[in-house]
Amino acid sequence: VYGVTKTAAEDLCELVHREHGLPCLILRTSRFFPEADDRDDMRTAYVDANLKVNELLYRRVDLEDVVSAHRLALERAAAIGFGRYIISATTPFTRDDLTELTLDAPAVVRRLFPDYEAVYAQCGWKMLPTVDRVYVNAHARRELGWTPLYDFERALDRLAANEDPRSPLAVSVGAKGYHAVSTGPYTVR
Repeated sequence: VYGVTKTAAEDLCELVHREHGLPCLILRTSRFFPEADDRDDMRTAYVDANLKVNELLYRRVDLEDVVSAHRLALERAAAIGFGRYIISATTPFTRDDLTELTLDAPAVVRRLFPDYEAVYAQCGWKMLPTVDRVYVNAHARRELGWTPLYDFERALDRLAANEDPRSPLAVSVGAKGYHAVSTGPYTVR
């Protein structure tokens, strides 16, 4: 759930735009943080990189793509005026896949990416059994002219070539941590 407070803040931004003409583009960024997942069960079940590549299918975006979306939003804000955009890797899924994703995500991924299992086996990885949501970035691509580069297919290609699936920017930035001392999965010193 996106959250009542975030939606209320977005609505206030829209109101200010309507009443005063201040351009405001809201970018709802998907997960792009480098830290481990906040759920113990997910950290236990999946190697961190495995989970993040899985999430590129439906709820993650690479840092380089986040930066390019923000740059385009700055350039286009005056012309657009107001808009809300989901900033996420381009999903390969369609509406027709949604029911099956909640039952058997590996079957859907296998149909779309027949070689994914071989690449995953090479890495010792596994696919999520189900997917309960899919973030669609079509509106951002259309209105902002945004072309995200890092998606599941690119990650697979990079893994098959024994390369890091992340962008050079994401690798360079790494994880900085939120706290001066170790605090669960968020800051490990």
